[in-house]
This record gives sequence, C-alpha cells and structure tokens, in this order.
Amino acid sequence: MQPDREPGRVLLVGAGPGPADLLTLRALRAIEGAGALLYDALVDETVVALAPAGCVRIQTGKRAGAASMPQETINRLMLRLARRGLTVVRLKGGDPSVFGRSGEEAEHLRAHGVPVEVVPGVTAACAAAAQFGFPLTHRGESRRLIFATARTADCEVTGDGWPSAADPGATLALYMGRDSLGAVARRLIAEGRAPTTPAAAVENAGAAHARLWTGTLATLPARLAEAAPEGPVMIVIGDVAAQADAQSGHVAADQAFRAAQSRG
Repeated sequence: MQPDREPGRVLLVGAGPGPADLLTLRALRAIEGAGALLYDALVDETVVALAPAGCVRIQTGKRAGAASMPQETINRLMLRLARRGLTVVRLKGGDPSVFGRSGEEAEHLRAHGVPVEVVPGVTAACAAAAQFGFPLTHRGESRRLIFATARTADCEVTGDGWPSAADPGATLALYMGRDSLGAVARRLIAEGRAPTTPAAAVENAGAAHARLWTGTLATLPARLAEAAPEGPVMIVIGDVAAQADAQSGHVAADQAFRAAQSRG
C-alpha cells in the first residue's frame, strides 16, 4: 500500500504594487518555493519569473474592467492543487488583506482542511505616498486614514461610511476609483467635505512609469477623465495630498531604472 500523499498548503502572498524590489523577503521566499503559482493580472512579469522552473503558473485575471477567472473557480483550483501535495502560492497585487479577497479564500480552504498562511505586501496607497513624497497621515492635518473602494451603481456611490470619509481630519485612500471619482467627489461634497480639499491620483503606483495628477476634490475628476489612464489608479483625498510632488516620482523612477540597469 502506498503511503498517503502529504497534504499541501496555500500561501496568500502580497506581490506589492508591481516592481519586484518592493516584495518582502517572506514573499520572495514563498514565490521561490512555489509548486503552483496562481497570479493576478496586475502582478508584474518580473515577479512571476521568480518562481522555480517546474512551477505550475496560472494567470487568474482579476483586473478591473477585464475578463477574469470567477472566484469560485479560483477557490476550487487552489483546493485541487493543494490536495495534490503542492505548495500553492496565490499571488495578489498589493496586500492580500486590503481588498484582495484573502478572507474569502482562506475561509474556503480552511473549511476543506487546507492550511493557509497570509504573507503581507506593500499596498498601493503606501507605494503612491512614498513615490511622490507625501505622507498618508500628518500631525495637524490628518489624524485618520481610511482605506475604501469606490463602488457605484447607476453612477451613484453606494455603501456606508461616506460621512466618516467626509471628515476633514481624515485621509481617504480610494482603491479602484479610476472610473468613478466624479461620483465619489459629488457624494463627499454632499456629505460636507470641502470642494477645495486637496486630492491626488497616481497611476501604476510604485512602478518606474507611474504618473501623478493633482488637484482638488472638485477639479481632479475632470483632470483624470481627460488624461484617461489605463492602468490601476490610487486616489488620495485629504490635506496631505497637497504635498504630492511629481518630481519625487521622477527621481524614484530614475533610481529604479538605474538599479535595474546595474542588475542587468
């Protein structure tokens, strides 16, 4: 009689906002030890390339406005691969616990007896702030930081929590808000947030080709719509956004480019 196959496990790993040099060491080790890699569309190819040669690589999509693998299919696939005894790395952009559905996936796997570990990553809000030289909290300006998604139905913002986001002492970090910033701004202004509140939008935060747009809660939606960015956009609303500096991003991009050249 053959011995039972050793059960596998699943690691829900944060890939950070893009560049491989923003991976944590723990994330790097997880990827390098993966038997199967299920990765989202926004995960950079340089990160995917860190997986070992024999690793099963499956792209699951998960990009706004584009076709992607249904969550139920991803859950079944992770379970099936883990039951084959593989170390499965579910690689997600940013941090898996920040709008990454890590709770749903972990719940499904644990309900079927599969061990799960979560490996945190740099989330887009932190990458955007670091790259363009502004803090997310600041003494005398921002005493709270709110992570939120922009959910719209019939062009109107839905969901709870907007009165809290209208607090002038809060920084609002808005994920997945590229196409609905206008609706968000109208709702925040209706809730009492000043139209002159500084606001910034960062496309491809953390990457060498990141772009920054600045303005106010009233003016940024039109600027962003005119620019029509195609990449993921992180939006920051609050007094701290007034410190955003495009030159800081250019310096960071130049440094990243030179570092990549030296490694090549």
